[in-house]
Amino acid sequence: MPLTRRRADAPRQAEHAGMDPLRILLIQGHPDPAGGHLGHALAASYRQGAEAAGREVRQVDVAQLDFPLLRSQADWKFGTLPPALLPVQQDIVWAQHLVFFFPLWMGDMPALLKGFVEQVARPGFAFGEGQVGPLGHKKLEGRSARVVVTMGMPALVYRYFYRAHSVKALERNVLGFIGIAPVHETLIGNVEGHDPTTQARWFEKLRKLGATGA
Repeated sequence: MPLTRRRADAPRQAEHAGMDPLRILLIQGHPDPAGGHLGHALAASYRQGAEAAGREVRQVDVAQLDFPLLRSQADWKFGTLPPALLPVQQDIVWAQHLVFFFPLWMGDMPALLKGFVEQVARPGFAFGEGQVGPLGHKKLEGRSARVVVTMGMPALVYRYFYRAHSVKALERNVLGFIGIAPVHETLIGNVEGHDPTTQARWFEKLRKLGATGA
């Protein structure tokens, strides 16, 4: 049965704050529209676990959406949201927990996912109009998130040598900025060297995370 969507111009705090999330939004950030990558399989495993535990799950595939990149601050503040992204804002309002999946490209999230986040997190939706800044009203408070990142290098090298700088920037400067907290992370390294047994362990871990809504 289709779920009723809430208006995107009236986001509210999720009533579950600090509780077990029942409504989960998966945001697949791999830019390849063909799919079939490890990140897609990880998202499918998470969804299997969540739905088996009775949670409601929606999914956004960024590579399937048609939207331009922002090119000016004026467009971000006063421009019109691309029509393809209006349902995404509605899904974010609906969700209690967001899970981002993306590969690490040149030390950061793919450019398409960055452009998607910039478009969606606009004034009036993610925070109050005219209140851009750390003291502004964060309109997406009450939601939690997880960031699942795949990479070629060992995850420990990225976490401790590079200090997971791009993931921390997403968690602190974007998600935290608009009120989404806590944010947890799952870093999966050496992906090109994974054997079937290693991949199976990761799929099972993601199923368990989905089952607990973590």
